[in-house]
Amino acid sequence: MIITLPDKVNYIIEELMSHGFEGYAVGGCVRDSLLGRIPGDWDITTSANPCEVKQIFSRTIDTGIKHGTVTVMLGKEGFEVTTYRLDGEYEDNRHPKQVEYTKNLIEDLKRRDFTINAMAYNAKDGLVDEFEGLKDLQDKKIRCVGSADQRFDEDALRILRAVRFSAQLNFTIEDETLAAIRLKALNLKNISAERIREELNKLLLSSHPKKIMIAYETGLTEVILPEFDQMLATKLQGPYQQSSVGEHTLEALRYFTKNLSKDVEDKKQQLIYCWAILLHDVAKPVIKDNNPQVLNQEHQTKGANIAKSILRRLKFDNETIESVTKLVYYHNFTFGHSKEDIRRATNQIGEKYMPMLFVLQECNMQTKDSQVIEEMEKDLKRAKELYQDMIEHGECVSLKSLAVNGKDLMDQGFESGKNIGVLLDMLLEKVIIDPSLNTKDQLLKIATSQFQNKTDGNS
Repeated sequence: MIITLPDKVNYIIEELMSHGFEGYAVGGCVRDSLLGRIPGDWDITTSANPCEVKQIFSRTIDTGIKHGTVTVMLGKEGFEVTTYRLDGEYEDNRHPKQVEYTKNLIEDLKRRDFTINAMAYNAKDGLVDEFEGLKDLQDKKIRCVGSADQRFDEDALRILRAVRFSAQLNFTIEDETLAAIRLKALNLKNISAERIREELNKLLLSSHPKKIMIAYETGLTEVILPEFDQMLATKLQGPYQQSSVGEHTLEALRYFTKNLSKDVEDKKQQLIYCWAILLHDVAKPVIKDNNPQVLNQEHQTKGANIAKSILRRLKFDNETIESVTKLVYYHNFTFGHSKEDIRRATNQIGEKYMPMLFVLQECNMQTKDSQVIEEMEKDLKRAKELYQDMIEHGECVSLKSLAVNGKDLMDQGFESGKNIGVLLDMLLEKVIIDPSLNTKDQLLKIATSQFQNKTDGNS
């Protein structure tokens, strides 16, 4: 089994060996190489202790010196080099109280989470695979190194990582490991929201986000995302092909992953779509009133509020929270059939969110009956065409693209204050009705005329 190591990785390993130490590429980079994937980064493990590593290489950074890791800098690239170690007793289902260095590679590999991540490689010795990680790769299985119970007691985040790897690689989870996940699910309460968020993000961005069902079936979502459990327990009404809100949501997410995600290059925007799709119907389990008008308003308001609460709980950044919340609020928006309708919709929803809302609505409609889908597709296609035409013609839909501003009005003799804002809103309304009015001369004439009419009416 031959892996082609990058030149810089090979150089670090050879330098370590030339000084009498062992050195190997280890973990995820070895796994991904064996799968024919391009590793995101290359980690190196060595029998040299951190001080010895720092003596060998001229430029290093103490990135994790407490746990035996230094970053070796080669040009502008950094490579983490970690000393073989034994972990001491774990005190919080996450971190060892202390670490102890060892000169034995197998002892270091023994403490790792899954067999597919417990392989090491260098050009001299080839693949070191004490725990049959290669076989598990070939069998497409996620299996803990040694005792699954012990691995999950040491670090509860591994419980969620197992599900995430299953989604990313489309692997099954081996029976003993799966049983331990069920048994240790409550340990996730000891893991920080930030860590939970990152694992959920990777799961949702994977090629198989529906594997979140493993997290549901093993009790993980009851701990970290109980709202999802409620969605799966809520029956759907209306023209849906799925029986529950949760199943409908996962089908919409599957559609995005399969058909639309490749068109979204920005990872953060992909995440916004994924979370908006996952949470767009999060309010349905808590809405009791069947009146359509009340239902829609509650769906909007409660959905946005619950989505915001979940994202805050998971410590998302403000931009993501705002974007997902906005999309959840408007996901059932009816665009209308005229260009004026589209201009009003864009003014209300925001230019940033209109294209994103089109994507969300396309995903949402896919789980309904074919007759309903056909009609919804026609409406959405018309809205997108009208929106594109509006963009191409540069039509004004907000105060920032209005041909006049407050200073222009004050230069014309209007007094500063809240009346300026009222006047600008009035001018924007006229431009939304008739975009051809969006010139400075015309808008100032309208403003002057409006002011005179009010003056005449008050005299």
